[in-house]
Amino acid sequence: MAEALIRRLIADEVVSPGQVRVVDPADGRRELLERQYGVLTYSEPSDCVAGADVVVLAVKPQDLEKAASQMGKLEEGQLLLSILAGVKLERLSSRFEHVGIVRAMPNMPAQVGKGMTVWTATSGVVPAQIERARTILSALGEELYVPDEKYVDMATALSGSGPAYVFLFVEALIDGAVRIGMPWAMAEELAVQTVIGSTEYLRESGKHPAELKNLVTSPGGTTAAALHELEKGSLRTVIAEAVAAAYARTKGL
Repeated sequence: MAEALIRRLIADEVVSPGQVRVVDPADGRRELLERQYGVLTYSEPSDCVAGADVVVLAVKPQDLEKAASQMGKLEEGQLLLSILAGVKLERLSSRFEHVGIVRAMPNMPAQVGKGMTVWTATSGVVPAQIERARTILSALGEELYVPDEKYVDMATALSGSGPAYVFLFVEALIDGAVRIGMPWAMAEELAVQTVIGSTEYLRESGKHPAELKNLVTSPGGTTAAALHELEKGSLRTVIAEAVAAAYARTKGL
């Protein structure tokens, strides 16, 4: 996700390559990032963070303590932007002893600039920093600021984990088509474009999903027969329970 952010910020000309500093312990990785994006790289976190306006924390949640100890104390006026899943503002504020923190939850489609990022901030983040954070996160796709941190946890269960649910559904569509005799490549093309087209139409129409579903469903037709099987298999309930399970896990991190 950190590389996706670098790529999108530079591609959208939000920043120039020379304004981006990246820390990575691996020599080969630093050389690759320098060659591919033209960014500045560092082996020591404290050197990378010094003097930065925005510090993006993009390590694995279990590596927070190690990263924090290597970064050292943040400077007054710096904005810390964390994309660590499940790590709350209170813990970040306590660990870094810092008041200006944004917590964000991007998702995988950010890799192609089509992501959904839900984010919030501590009271110590000033309006100018709020706008700076918004500009950065907009490079990943859509962004939504929420005033209560609980919605970031909920978003982790929906939009954060959601791409996996969609991929599983698309995989099931492909498997179903292959089962009835369609070539795999053809099934994949049809399934992927059907999902892309349907979601785009849902967005542009402004209609409720149930209304659009009914427009596709003729009485006694093929879609009605298929939907009957999906409802009989409790698809709606299973998906709702999956989101609830992801939310419970997020709160437990």
